Amino acid sequence: MPERARTFGGGRKPSERPSKVCVACGLPFTWRKKWERDWEQVKYCSDRCRAAAKRGTS
Repeated sequence: MPERARTFGGGRKPSERPSKVCVACGLPFTWRKKWERDWEQVKYCSDRCRAAAKRGTS
């Protein structure tokens, strides 16, 4: 069998994954398999940013 390149994000290369900007810290983050079903609702890059947004600090 021929060797295939490893891909992520639904058959995409890591550099081709969709990305967003975190509303709490302003840093960009990329698609993760964990967020596959609810990517449209993802706003924060981490639990820390999500918790900070709830507290009202960033």
